[in-house]
Amino acid sequence: QVQLVESGGGLVQAGGSLRLSCAASGSTVSSYAMGWFRQAPGKEREFVAAITWSGDSTYYADSVKGRFTISRDNDKNTVYLQMNSLRPEDTAVYYCAVHKALNIYYSSSYYYWGQGTQVTVSS
Repeated sequence: QVQLVESGGGLVQAGGSLRLSCAASGSTVSSYAMGWFRQAPGKEREFVAAITWSGDSTYYADSVKGRFTISRDNDKNTVYLQMNSLRPEDTAVYYCAVHKALNIYYSSSYYYWGQGTQVTVSS
């Protein structure tokens, strides 16, 4: 059983930056791809970014490409999401998850979700 805890969210002005962390415990996630998703009020959960187990490959939603960077430290069992040039439309609860199988862009391909961390970007 894996427990994921996200942290680093908060309130930031448009154009600002935040760094989210996702710490895993209970079992190592170093052999799994990991992903970040977000869900805004009244909207479906959407893919943000993902990273392979080795960190060699990363994937991004078009809406965050060039602004967000996903990375991982397998020694620390932690995945990060560096968010720069934040926009009000980035406001959402951000979740990390362990990739299970199949399409890395679909939330149904993930299991072991964290509880989420709120990111609010003011204009």
